[in-house]
Amino acid sequence: MTSSPDAALPALPVPGRRRRRRRVRRTIVVAAMALAGLVVAFLGLRALLPDFADRDTARTETARALALFEAGNVSAARDAAQAATTADHTLAIGHAVLARMQIALGDGVGADASLARAAAAGLDMARVQHLRAEALLLQRETRRASLALDGASQRYRPYVERVRAQLFAQRGDYAGAERQFAMLVEQYPRDAAAWQALASFHADNGDVARAIAASDRALSLDRRPVDALLLRAQLVRGQYGLVAALPWFEEALKRDPRHHDALIDYAATLGDAGRPRAMLAAVRRATEMRRNSPRALYLQAVLAARAQRFGLARSILQRAGGSLAGLPGAQLLGGILAMESGGHEQAIAAFGDIVGAQPMNREARQLLATAYLRSGAAREGVRALQPVVRRGDADTLSLLLAARGHERIGERGPAAELIDRAAIPARAAAPAFMGGRSLASLQAEAATSGGAPDRIIAFIRGLAQAGDLQRAYREADALAAAHPGVPAAHLLVGDVLMIGRRPADAAIVYARAANLRYDQPVMLRLVEALEAAGNRAQAAQVLATYLSQNPEDVVALRLSARWQLAAGEYDAAIDALERLRLRLGNRDAALLAELAIAYVAVDEADRAVRLGAAAYALAPQNAAIGDAYGQARRAGGDLAGAAQLFAKAARIAPQHAGIKANMAAATDELRAVR
Repeated sequence: MTSSPDAALPALPVPGRRRRRRRVRRTIVVAAMALAGLVVAFLGLRALLPDFADRDTARTETARALALFEAGNVSAARDAAQAATTADHTLAIGHAVLARMQIALGDGVGADASLARAAAAGLDMARVQHLRAEALLLQRETRRASLALDGASQRYRPYVERVRAQLFAQRGDYAGAERQFAMLVEQYPRDAAAWQALASFHADNGDVARAIAASDRALSLDRRPVDALLLRAQLVRGQYGLVAALPWFEEALKRDPRHHDALIDYAATLGDAGRPRAMLAAVRRATEMRRNSPRALYLQAVLAARAQRFGLARSILQRAGGSLAGLPGAQLLGGILAMESGGHEQAIAAFGDIVGAQPMNREARQLLATAYLRSGAAREGVRALQPVVRRGDADTLSLLLAARGHERIGERGPAAELIDRAAIPARAAAPAFMGGRSLASLQAEAATSGGAPDRIIAFIRGLAQAGDLQRAYREADALAAAHPGVPAAHLLVGDVLMIGRRPADAAIVYARAANLRYDQPVMLRLVEALEAAGNRAQAAQVLATYLSQNPEDVVALRLSARWQLAAGEYDAAIDALERLRLRLGNRDAALLAELAIAYVAVDEADRAVRLGAAAYALAPQNAAIGDAYGQARRAGGDLAGAAQLFAKAARIAPQHAGIKANMAAATDELRAVR
């Protein structure tokens, strides 16, 4: 079968028809887009016009926001207020209520903007000047906040006077703030917010006893505000420990499960208490509430660093950018991570900022010196450590770092002297570390302190360091009498008594401080004083109580392990020391030496020798390390090697009775064998 050529050809379009169809389709699309634009414009106009805005929904959400706020759920209250302003942005009271919720959450900028929108919607600003004053105060705009307070309505006088007291405090007028708060709680004794503000003021100024009393009063009047529960959690954490504070954080989160600051503080406390999984869960919840929260990112970086995922920790800090500027913990972590990756200049900048802000921070000075040494600036490293190494009780690490710096700049004499000091097991007593500040500058600051205890304390410590112990004690005792609720004042009295070799009296004073704040510095002072006074049993009880609340504290764990060694509890000591070695690694010579001694005691000489050798390789000029290695070699049957190690240790520390006794015993055993 055949077909014609024309039958095989496809049907061709009529010329011009396709072009017409395209024009028609284009016209339809343009018309549809125009219609959609009209719809959007209409809906937007509808939301702006009072006749079309959803006024009923806005009023309902505003009422719901106020009810949630009264119940203590501020985060949900803010969301409800935002829903009200979205439903009807011409409802002025909705914006004012939103501003109140933002103030409660510490968002001064957002509150200021909400109040401006309330004014644009017709609200008489005279009605909300008290809110505007607090919003400005949150932004540290003290002058403008003061003007707003002057124009505030007397209808809200308790609120106004509370903000005025906080204004005095923010300006640094300690005495003025105290007078204002005293007047406030006297006139309005049942105002929970006034008592809460007073508690925060005392806590910020270190007066723990009065902060606790005011916090108790605030909570007795109203237990709903999350801020009151959070402050109580922080006070309990300082007074009793990490574990005791957790129920208070949990109560706050029951009130407001999405409260960002509560989640962050809860996460940090969980992490310090050795609960990393629960910490991570809380951090994730905080991140859901505030996606790029600087504090949440910092805690994520801490978790990554603790898991030794340093690259991840660095990337998290980089993602936070400049939002973490001014946070010492983040600066410290950033500097450590930078130093680990070879960024010594970046580490120097980070550690230098911390030392500048906290001149008494020994750890920061050690890290700064290490960064300088690694970057080749040895002289700067030595200078960073000078305030530490010139003290009689300078720690081994600081002495060895400074010695290394002197060696690198060719100063062999000072380097040898520092190495000798580092090798001696015992340390001389010395006053508290002052960070290199001059007595004159401390006195000038105390004179202009407005009565704030912290600057007066710094001056009295300067007196003690200058050797004027009598005046230092008089001033410290007077300060503690004037501020009995300030733990730092009692610590100061105890420190002066310890310098004067009165440990029993110092222990009594330290116990007063411990009743107010039971943190590591207080615990260590109290333990040292009790032990020096011959009361080891009570000192051990103090340490055990602290560890029950702070089970991951490395310093407390090491001290406990050492006491277990001294008491002959070798298996318990080995368990504790091995846990520490797992966390700290094999670069801690003292830890390895202590483990060697413990294994000698349980007749595991081979393991003791290996650990002793590792410790000796790290610190061959340390008398205590050499003595421990000698004990291990002696237990392993190498009497000659042990005798040599004991002899070297005795030359380094000729007054150490224990080393001399070990050397004599090894020498006698060696002679008997020969």
